[in-house]
Amino acid sequence: QVQLLESGGGSVQTGGSLRLSCQFFGYTVSNYCMGWFRQPPGKEREAVAAFGSGGRTWYLDSVKGRFTISLNHAKTTLYLHMTNLTPEDTALYSCAVDPCPGPAHGSSWLPLPSDFGAWGQGTQVTVSS
Repeated sequence: QVQLLESGGGSVQTGGSLRLSCQFFGYTVSNYCMGWFRQPPGKEREAVAAFGSGGRTWYLDSVKGRFTISLNHAKTTLYLHMTNLTPEDTALYSCAVDPCPGPAHGSSWLPLPSDFGAWGQGTQVTVSS
């Protein structure tokens, strides 16, 4: 079973940048869908960025142009590069993976937490004004 370990969270001021990392252990994540989710204090968990089936890449509207999801060549580490951070980005960020479904995800795909079976423990991101 794949295990995930996030790192890279921290406290920054508005406008700052962070790069989150999610290392995979115990499995080769070929043909896996994967993504980053966040849970702000007192709110529901939401998808931030994800790689879907068929090469689909998805971003939450509020992070488009500021966040970039990427995977290293060896497919052992998933990244989330975050720039121009605002206090609204404050949350616990978690990575998640699951085998991709057979059909390719369409343009209307919305990653849901229930779509992913393996999760990391999360890394806290705090943005101050």
